[in-house]
Amino acid sequence: MATAPFQTTTLLWSQLTLSLSPIRPSSISGKTRKFHLRASSGSSRYKTQRWVKFQTEGERLKSTFVNVAGSDDDECSSVDNLEDKEAIPKLPEHDYAGTPYVPVYVMLPLGIIDMNCDLVDRHNLIEQLKVLKSINVDGVMVDCWWGIVEAIAPQHYNWSGYRKLFQIVHGVGLKLQVVMSFHECGGNIGDDVHIPLPRWITDLGQDNPDIYFTDQEGRRNTECLSWGIDKERVLRGRTAVEVYFDYMRSFRVEFDDFFVSGTICEIEVGLGPCGELRYPSYPAKHGWKYPGIGGFQCYDKYLLKSLQKAAEVRGHLSWARAPENAGCYNSWPDKTGFFRDGGDYDSYYGRFFLKWYSKVLIDHGDRVLALANLAFEGCKIAAKLSGIHWWYKTASHAAELTSGFYNPCNRDGYAPIAAMLKKHGVALNFTCVELRTMDQEEVFPEALADPEGLVWQVLNAAWDVCIPVASENALPCFDREGYNKISENAKPQNDPDGKHLSAFTYLRLNPELMEGSNFMEFERFVKRMHGESVPDLNCLVGRSLPESQEPPFRLPSEAY
Repeated sequence: MATAPFQTTTLLWSQLTLSLSPIRPSSISGKTRKFHLRASSGSSRYKTQRWVKFQTEGERLKSTFVNVAGSDDDECSSVDNLEDKEAIPKLPEHDYAGTPYVPVYVMLPLGIIDMNCDLVDRHNLIEQLKVLKSINVDGVMVDCWWGIVEAIAPQHYNWSGYRKLFQIVHGVGLKLQVVMSFHECGGNIGDDVHIPLPRWITDLGQDNPDIYFTDQEGRRNTECLSWGIDKERVLRGRTAVEVYFDYMRSFRVEFDDFFVSGTICEIEVGLGPCGELRYPSYPAKHGWKYPGIGGFQCYDKYLLKSLQKAAEVRGHLSWARAPENAGCYNSWPDKTGFFRDGGDYDSYYGRFFLKWYSKVLIDHGDRVLALANLAFEGCKIAAKLSGIHWWYKTASHAAELTSGFYNPCNRDGYAPIAAMLKKHGVALNFTCVELRTMDQEEVFPEALADPEGLVWQVLNAAWDVCIPVASENALPCFDREGYNKISENAKPQNDPDGKHLSAFTYLRLNPELMEGSNFMEFERFVKRMHGESVPDLNCLVGRSLPESQEPPFRLPSEAY
């Protein structure tokens, strides 16, 4: 098996967290069983894996570690030997027994409905949903893809596969969060299928490519429609927001029975790329790589016309342009004249441009959510924001600025968005709640990322205006360290007002989640989110070596 370059099997507490799930008595049958034992350092995205064998000896459970550098049969250390005179560090965990109940949902696979709007792998799905129900998961989230449902012609909707799916979910006894996905799927982290925008939209784009967001090089991003056409009748006689409204209204009529029964408990309205309210400022398809600052996406003729009008109103026609010294997708802030400390982002022109750029984002959310409230009257509605955490520790917050969040160090860019959501009674769904700042510093310290600071700012901006806040993880998470971070954000300790998340949605249902030890860890997480007690708080996680014996740790080269 592929291994990382460890020279010893004893884990360093200072560098690695050993997440060992408890074994239920029902899982011990007298036979040798293999479970994954994860040793994670930094983000859950970069993990080394080891195998551990468990074997029963009468009433006693014997466990043997397998040498990372050797074969699966090389025994090198035993859990039994951990009872040592040396102190054994414990993973600090809060006890959430008796705390508020936070519902837990699980996102379904992106390709659960195919391009013909047929349900994929029905029998396997039913079994997986029953397993989720058995550990008291509250429900599932599914994307309703515009590119599937209205694929052929305007206002010709095919909901057949979704009806079959919803009937199964209802039969199992789970709730549904449904996403109105007005974006393309494919090309982003975690995308394993390709679902383009409707064919009739892409046909229109051939003749009028300005319906898409455009960068400074003139490259079109077909992931979603430009907000510049929200009020332009360029889509076969309809504006973009009219197209979105007709789609949402058709969904509401088609699935009225699931709304009445309470199976559909929330609608999340897609507002941009990946369904998030942001500009597509860091597209991998155009060469962006982390931690590039991204690029402004306002070069289609409709947004340029809006910018020119704003400059005229301001009385400075020369400001009717995007910044010319903002670098490229993979620039770093200090290498650009616009984003560097003391740069043009804080000049009179810079403040004008960034205010306009972020206002376009907020106005788009305002228009679409107003229509969503008409279509889904009486149903909970949510909107998702992305966690742009890199360069958060710089003055300009460059990656946030290119994404449309006007949030430099001297301005709160999320309060106006929270106020807009409050106006429509819409909940905020925020990502990256599992990420730890310390881990980001270990993996890529040059990015000056601070996901914890960003999460704190955004969640409090929403709580300050008293709107519900939900969240989801940004990257796959299977380890206790990540789950503990989610729980800490979900239920802040010592908050005088008892603030907590309204729900959490796990990214995403897949075979790896359903593996034995991973699933046990997930079940434990669900219990804690529900405010139930778990028997293994502060479990043993590893032992420190004397300083002279501490092995070096490096991420595998392919992780970078």
